[in-house]
Amino acid sequence: MPYYQKRGKVPGKRHITFRKPDGSLYAEEVVSTEGFSNIYSIIYHEHPPTKVLNIDKPYSVAPEVAVDENMQNRSFRGFDLKPVNDFLESRKTILFNSEVYISLAAPRHSMTDYFYKNSQADEMIFIHEGEGVLKTVYGELAFVKGDHLIIPRGTVYQLAFKNEHNRLFIVESFYPLNFPKRYMNNSGQLLEHSPFYERDIKTPEKLVTRNETGDFLIKIKRSDHIYPYHYATHPFDAIGWDGHLYPFALSIYDFEPLTGRIHQPPPVHQTFETPGFVTCAFVPRLYDYHPQAIPAPYHHSNVDSDEVLYYVDGDFMSRNDIQRGQITLHPIGIPHGPHPGAIERSIGKKGTDEYAVMVDTFKPLKLTKTAMEIEVKDYFKSWLE
Repeated sequence: MPYYQKRGKVPGKRHITFRKPDGSLYAEEVVSTEGFSNIYSIIYHEHPPTKVLNIDKPYSVAPEVAVDENMQNRSFRGFDLKPVNDFLESRKTILFNSEVYISLAAPRHSMTDYFYKNSQADEMIFIHEGEGVLKTVYGELAFVKGDHLIIPRGTVYQLAFKNEHNRLFIVESFYPLNFPKRYMNNSGQLLEHSPFYERDIKTPEKLVTRNETGDFLIKIKRSDHIYPYHYATHPFDAIGWDGHLYPFALSIYDFEPLTGRIHQPPPVHQTFETPGFVTCAFVPRLYDYHPQAIPAPYHHSNVDSDEVLYYVDGDFMSRNDIQRGQITLHPIGIPHGPHPGAIERSIGKKGTDEYAVMVDTFKPLKLTKTAMEIEVKDYFKSWLE
């Protein structure tokens, strides 16, 4: 994140004595990125965050590859995945490469008897359906339908859902998720032409200090394994923190679309960027206002990226027979475009009410066995008249 936040109590300087009422020291922890060369936060704990009681046997959660080299336009019905009680068990990787994992999840229950930490990737959890609270050492962050929850790697968290009806689209990034550079000035402030503003960003507000000892299970993901760690102190025992590294939320409903006289390319819809992929948010917007404009997108060949679209809500004007929660994959080297009839249907229309999240990767994506179980058969033939 480009701007400074502070919650709770912190001392006047870094790395100086900060004592509890009984005279003992709070435990200072620096959470840093790129060694000590990029953004970081400093957390002050009731107890040192290093007291490990036990480590259980790790187990693999590596994606099972079904298609290693894909050269076919494909589609998958995400809502065909059945809900699962447990959050981690509900997470099913659909597409992946060495830089990004794209998963779906439909958890019924909140995380109550364990905590989770992804130590191999930053996470973007898009809340398609559901609401609740993201709990971390940085405080509590309420989330609702349409939120992109950004959780930096190494953040211990719990998701508390309000009910059992939850659908999540999850992107695990092996690079930090940053705002596009063209949206920001040299000081890190979002510029006037950015489709969202700092006021739209939700940060943790309620810092709840859990000064507790016992046996606290944290499931840590690293190298496609889960390492079950048992700690002697509650991970959310911070009395205060400050810095630039923390979870936050940005709603798709707060994204302000950029439009023009003729069809605008997907980068105008961009939300985040990394060296390995970019993400976009397609939202309701007025169509192009040139008198002869064709609002439907033109046919397109991806010569250096795989294009993934996750359909959220609305009427998807360029596609036929698309459902909520459906995913399309248009790979490097294969043209794609509007379905038959979509171009003529779009001419003269004034706007669209669609919502979708896009992920464009710069390396080809592999398909998992789970993906093949929910594939729309013969999607590549859907452009035939």
